[in-house]
Amino acid sequence: MSQFDHIITRLEQLIDRVELVLPAVQPQPDWSGSAFRWRAQVGGGKGYLQVVKNSHRVDLNSLKNVETQKQAIVRNTAQFVAGRSANNVLLTGARGTGKSTLIKACWNTFADQGLKIIEVDKTDLIQLADIVDLVSDRPEKFIIFCDDMSFEEGEGSYKALKSALDGSIAEPSANILFYATSNRRHLLPEKMRENLDVSYEDGEVRPNDSTEEKVSLSERFGLWLSFYPFSQEEYLAAARYWVEYLGGVWGERGEVDALFWHRSRGARSGRIAWQFAKDYVGKL
Repeated sequence: MSQFDHIITRLEQLIDRVELVLPAVQPQPDWSGSAFRWRAQVGGGKGYLQVVKNSHRVDLNSLKNVETQKQAIVRNTAQFVAGRSANNVLLTGARGTGKSTLIKACWNTFADQGLKIIEVDKTDLIQLADIVDLVSDRPEKFIIFCDDMSFEEGEGSYKALKSALDGSIAEPSANILFYATSNRRHLLPEKMRENLDVSYEDGEVRPNDSTEEKVSLSERFGLWLSFYPFSQEEYLAAARYWVEYLGGVWGERGEVDALFWHRSRGARSGRIAWQFAKDYVGKL
């Protein structure tokens, strides 16, 4: 190997090492897409928008026993798409009752009108300001969707979301709404001692102030939608819908098996009905 070749080899090794340290170049978003995920880059670099190739398209009519919630979120989204004022939405309540599915179905309903959705993991909310900066000047409307959102004390993403919703020096963007789901209404855990007007050693002197902090995030969502466990009749109606949707035949046997299925799971919900239908139709 000549001295020149040796120098070239050393330079290539040096470049490889530098590239490991420097953040990767951000891919440019493909704005022709309709659904995106925010991908955080390893090493602390800024994230990027990745198009979802096979987005989950859900028909609004497939959601059962949530008519009130359905009407409210569709009305709010229609206002948003039409350029009128609309609220950020927080969907809370019993697991498996259709909170996340309702958001996806609502987006699907308005996707043909240019509405786009960006799914952001809770751990990536710390980069929410970067996401807002990226899309705020776009002509399209965006829903930023965070599923199963709850926080522990001290998480940085909690304050980042508070600031993005209402509290930043920047004016909220007119082409962005935040839709989030959670099984916890106030998003942060509350302790019994925080309701007592006494001071504690190594604790809060003014526990009421701590309580105010814990509810301040959820109050920045203008529209709250609550979801409740299904009754037996509602569960059976959902199970029948999904069995027939998957091409099965509903009858006395289906009802008996559906009841046994939910009792073995200890819960009644749309998710349990969907899981039963897949098993029931599949084995037949």
